[in-house]
Amino acid sequence: METLTVYILCGGKSTRMQTEKGLVLFQKKPFIEHIIHAILPITEKIKLITTTREYDYLPYQKIPDIITDKGPLGGIYTALTASETEFNLILSCDIPLISTELLSELISKHTNEAGVTVFASESKVHPLIGIYSKKMLPVIKEAIETDELKMMDLIAKIPHQIINIDESENFHLSNINSIDELNDLNINLS
Repeated sequence: METLTVYILCGGKSTRMQTEKGLVLFQKKPFIEHIIHAILPITEKIKLITTTREYDYLPYQKIPDIITDKGPLGGIYTALTASETEFNLILSCDIPLISTELLSELISKHTNEAGVTVFASESKVHPLIGIYSKKMLPVIKEAIETDELKMMDLIAKIPHQIINIDESENFHLSNINSIDELNDLNINLS
């Protein structure tokens, strides 16, 4: 695959976590730093989709949502609009267990015909750990304009590729949305 830009979506409302999710501490480091650590062996082209000044300590460009309050789809729209590369790795800011190996697998298995490539097990699809083509912008824009914001509905509409994983691998792709989920994660790893 040609060059790739990575966009981390940091703009969620974080209602269940009640704090900025990407900055929640896990093993004494914010989630966002775990994610960046997994990305850096692949590329240094990292950008954050956020308006939150709390991320200013990181040396990466911050891009505010073009259209606010449209959930992850709004963040993906912003990322693809700003991107200068056809293919873009889109990640949510709440996946502290993501690894370089899993990201490398996603990238190596992606085919250029796919508008989006994501991981899925029998029980779960992971739309916010995916490769999104800039060519999908018109479809995403239309979904936003018609307020069809569900990620799975979008994926169903576009040429997509699913990388199948075992149920056990879902753990490393888990997004942590609440204090309870963070506590469970800490218990499972101790």
